[in-house]
Amino acid sequence: MWPKYWPECYNIIMAKQDELIQLKSEAEEDKNLPLRQGATQIVFGDGNPESEFFFLGEAPGFFEDQKGVPFVGKAGQLLNETLKEIGIERGKIWISNVVYFRPSENRDPTPEEIAAFRPYVDRQIEIIDPQVIVTLGRFSMAKFLPGAKISQVHGKPKWIMTAGQRRVLVPMYHPAAALRGTGIMNEFKNDFQNIPRVLRKIEREAEESEQPNQINRQISLF
Repeated sequence: MWPKYWPECYNIIMAKQDELIQLKSEAEEDKNLPLRQGATQIVFGDGNPESEFFFLGEAPGFFEDQKGVPFVGKAGQLLNETLKEIGIERGKIWISNVVYFRPSENRDPTPEEIAAFRPYVDRQIEIIDPQVIVTLGRFSMAKFLPGAKISQVHGKPKWIMTAGQRRVLVPMYHPAAALRGTGIMNEFKNDFQNIPRVLRKIEREAEESEQPNQINRQISLF
């Protein structure tokens, strides 16, 4: 027998899916979005719309452009393996990029291109409403921490305000960067070990904030 609250949860999930479908359609029809020429299709986002985790990468590559799904190439395989190592299945997260069309020759997206997609990225975050945002690479990190150096902040959780809510940001190296060198690979793997700990602290803070004498207490993530 389904729990008595199941219809309400089901309705919330379906509402989010409908909103994401509508948002994707709007992006597909938006002729002002750059990078459309030369791209096979839009690469909008993928995963569980009810996830506590929103992973945000940089731009689709060749395989993502072909399949219409983010992180399905070698970098995506590394991401999937690393998620499994911390007990999280790929299907339980939501994942997207700061631009939805593949830049030619897999070049870096420009600031102007990232800015053009920003309203859609922000709306995705608002719909998913995650507790934790994990940025993959310096371009997605710069959306929340402009001017920061990824070599200095990677793996360090921070409280941010975005999409009207207080959330935790965890900047990470891009898995493609980890594939290029052992040093970054080790840091990438180690940083991922922080994610379950961060979520536990968020949940503990939420529980303690429900107590009258703990309402104003904030638990450090460091």
